[in-house]
Amino acid sequence: MENVVIIGTGCAGLTAAIYTARANLNPLVLTGTMPGGLLTTTSIVENFPGFPEGVDGFELMQHLQKQAERFGARVQFATVESADLTGEHPKLVVDGKELETKTLIIATGAGHRHLGLDNEKKLENKGVTYCATCDGALPMFRDKPLVVVGGGDSACEEATYLTRFASKVYLVHRRDELRASKIMADRAVNHEKIEMVWDSVVSEIHGVEEDTVTGVQLKNTKTGEEKRLDCAGVFIAIGHVPNTQIFKGQVDLDEAGYVTRTEGSKTSAKGVFVAGDCADKVYRQAITAAGMGCMAAIDAERYLGEQD
Repeated sequence: MENVVIIGTGCAGLTAAIYTARANLNPLVLTGTMPGGLLTTTSIVENFPGFPEGVDGFELMQHLQKQAERFGARVQFATVESADLTGEHPKLVVDGKELETKTLIIATGAGHRHLGLDNEKKLENKGVTYCATCDGALPMFRDKPLVVVGGGDSACEEATYLTRFASKVYLVHRRDELRASKIMADRAVNHEKIEMVWDSVVSEIHGVEEDTVTGVQLKNTKTGEEKRLDCAGVFIAIGHVPNTQIFKGQVDLDEAGYVTRTEGSKTSAKGVFVAGDCADKVYRQAITAAGMGCMAAIDAERYLGEQD
């Protein structure tokens, strides 16, 4: 039986691995289908402390993994197929094999909702991005027109944040009224650098031939009319999907599917802790995920100490 199993190798999972490994708990870390998590899809990370010139997202995750392995963490490229968290000890089925552990740290993260357009993936990190806080200050976006897609608090926050860098921000929403809270909506609608594009959806993203975003194709949801809007970047803010489907019915989730916490990083299941974006729909930053990974590791260590 394992002492600690950590599912996920993003900032939360690998930070938990560093702490539990240094506590001589010999953690087993399961990568899942996206080793390194969402940060590996970010070309440059400029807001993670300790890197004054910024750091490549993939490189940062490699550093974290090597640091965890240095202290004895075992990283296994494997996918958890199912979980039984209702018994005395958490049980998992990993690539067809059963695995039992004294403690489990869920750090499976969350994925961005995508528009589902053909060019969206082709231009990811080439002007298409899902995080203004992560990428908005990059030189490729400075003093240029940018597009934000969405109508909730996140979209309004992204658009307002981008006004610090962009020459103009277009906020594209499929309806004629924002879903955001009144204070966030008012802030966006009344900002001098934000122009609302109502009743519209992005039907295509231009720039594949140039290998960088050059504009978007907009379609009016009421009239069907289409037009092109030139821009240097498209920030998609239509929500996140927590990677928690296999834990449904095994641990308490909120209405959006995020793992709910009781005290610290504890969950409703015995010996099960949670960290990172699968439990955080507010901040969703690399540094907050890392902090939660530290919390989960310490909570798991203390839990194991109480069981002896």
